[in-house]
Amino acid sequence: MRRFICGLTLALVLCLGCSKDEGDSGKVEDSTPAKIRIAVIPKGTTHEFWKSIHAGAVKAARELDVEIIWKGPLKEDDREQQINVVQGFIATGVDGIVLAPLDAAALVRPVLDSTKGGIPVVLIDSGLEAEAGTDYVSFVATDNYQGGVLGARRLGELMEGKGNAILLRYQEGSASTDKRESGFLETLKLEFPDIHILSDNQYAGATTETGMQAAQRLLGQFPDIQGFYAPNESSTFGALRALEEDGRAGQVKFVGFDSSEKLVEAMRASYIHGLTLQNPFNMGYLGVKTMVAHLKGEAVEERIDTGVVMVTPDNMEEPGIQEVLLPDLSVYLDGE
Repeated sequence: MRRFICGLTLALVLCLGCSKDEGDSGKVEDSTPAKIRIAVIPKGTTHEFWKSIHAGAVKAARELDVEIIWKGPLKEDDREQQINVVQGFIATGVDGIVLAPLDAAALVRPVLDSTKGGIPVVLIDSGLEAEAGTDYVSFVATDNYQGGVLGARRLGELMEGKGNAILLRYQEGSASTDKRESGFLETLKLEFPDIHILSDNQYAGATTETGMQAAQRLLGQFPDIQGFYAPNESSTFGALRALEEDGRAGQVKFVGFDSSEKLVEAMRASYIHGLTLQNPFNMGYLGVKTMVAHLKGEAVEERIDTGVVMVTPDNMEEPGIQEVLLPDLSVYLDGE
């Protein structure tokens, strides 16, 4: 009888052990936890700025052993497409979303839907008409107003505090460039009152081509200018092309925002006299790191400043500047 009871006990132990390690099919289940999955949604996918953000996000994903899914609209004026991308990730399910809102108002509802559905959102690059810490986790971005301040001071110095200038805005609804434009105009008015802005209400639009066309119209309308300012990569390159076509590249003092190989070449040729430089690589990197920290229950800051600096022909070859001005993205993006 004792042998029977001992045998029965052993059988029960073995069965219980099987029930822990085997599924209904009898196969051993994989107890390895699934990777954290984070959707990273840019405003667009073509400009060098977004490629740098992508590379930074990839670096963070590799370091933290998480999965990122990079998806966004092709053009930076496709609000509906970006909304659809956000809604698609809410429907299919991810652990978190890192988003650069294309429009400060239009993306509020999708972000609120994501948060209410249990998918937290970290904003990068551009703000939203919503509350940090409640509607979204954190905002990781440049101090864009300060970026505009640096642009105004550089142009004001180049123009020696007098003359006529043009501001070519980027796109309505873009919170990041709105801040840059405000910082530029308010600083110029306060610190360089003898510089007259002949136009500050025209928009470049989302592409280099539309930016070039807008700049050409302004150059034709206002031939007597000594300064020109553009607040992002595509508007800067569009204005550069317009100045080159007009024959005034290098003659008009020109300050822009962001960098690319062609903009750096233009600075070396003295066609561009200043570029306000963000750190998009760091933005993508910290955006993903902040999301992972939040998902792991760690406290995160509601506002993280990724830095901004003025690059000129005098400092552009410095090692610290070069690393941000023309970073090598291939180590992160090859094969992505």
